[in-house]
Amino acid sequence: MTATTKTPPSQDSRTAPTSTTTSKVSVLLADRRLPVLVTAALFLAMYIAGLGRYQNYGFNEPQVFLNLFIDNGYLLVAAVGATFVILSGGIDLSVGSVIGFTTMFTAWMVERQGLPILLVIPMALAVGAFGGFLMGYVIQNFEIQPFIVTLAGLFLFRGLCLVISKESIAIGDETVSSLAQTQAQLGIGFLSIGAIVALVVLAVAFYVLHYTRFGRRVYAIGGNEQSAMLMGLPQGGTKIAVYTVSGFCSALAGLLFTLYIQSGDPLHATGMELDAIAAVVIGGTLLTGGSGYVLGTLFGVLVLGLIKSIIQFEGTLSSWWTKIATGVLLCAFILIQRAMTARKQT
Repeated sequence: MTATTKTPPSQDSRTAPTSTTTSKVSVLLADRRLPVLVTAALFLAMYIAGLGRYQNYGFNEPQVFLNLFIDNGYLLVAAVGATFVILSGGIDLSVGSVIGFTTMFTAWMVERQGLPILLVIPMALAVGAFGGFLMGYVIQNFEIQPFIVTLAGLFLFRGLCLVISKESIAIGDETVSSLAQTQAQLGIGFLSIGAIVALVVLAVAFYVLHYTRFGRRVYAIGGNEQSAMLMGLPQGGTKIAVYTVSGFCSALAGLLFTLYIQSGDPLHATGMELDAIAAVVIGGTLLTGGSGYVLGTLFGVLVLGLIKSIIQFEGTLSSWWTKIATGVLLCAFILIQRAMTARKQT
């Protein structure tokens, strides 16, 4: 009779499941689409929770969903412009001030100078784009940090608001009122002209970033500026261009905000640059640049808008809870970004 001996499992066989799990986590963290998918899943979960809690209060109406685009169209446009800058590895703190200046400039031109809104619109867009161009030019040619230059732009444009007028300017122009009340019927509800413009801007930005040479240069410079330089990519022109795009989008957002609020005020859009940056980061764009999707920015804006809607439906919460929730989400997504970048470095 022979005795059988059991050989203990080898070290490799014991660690195989662990190594497999680790490799799967590594692959997941390395996927650049992860933050966008997380944001989309978060939005879906929040919306389903809202349907369950506020169904008897009309939350399930299709118009409530469409109102997310109507009430946040100007923020979406501003965030799209900020996406270009952040993807390139920069930052733009002048967004809110340019929006506020555009509302004052538009109201002053229409109400005090008597110019038609259709003439004021291209003027406002040109001013915003030129302001972005100047900031980009200073950043590139004088090698000053974007934080400092755009902070100066923030104070400059906010100061220009007060130069125009220290008081709010209401807009009573019939053409402006007509544009503000224009609706596109969809069968299940309607969208305002501001929401439609925002979606068009989103579509154009998606095409530019993913299907043009300029978009590839933006990603390349944000990902590794030294490598982009060795590849012979035009860094200077690209950097100036992204700030010009941001200035243009900020001015366009200001025009949409003017239609939304139908007035100009020196304090309009104060701090909105932080909302735009938060939407971009929550949407999955890395603050260090080189990784992100403009579609994620859309979900970031929708998440922020849905937080406001849920607080309104709740009725017992202060509007400051919007800022608290935004801060919590921002910290969470920055931690996700940190995990992704740390995994890439290892």
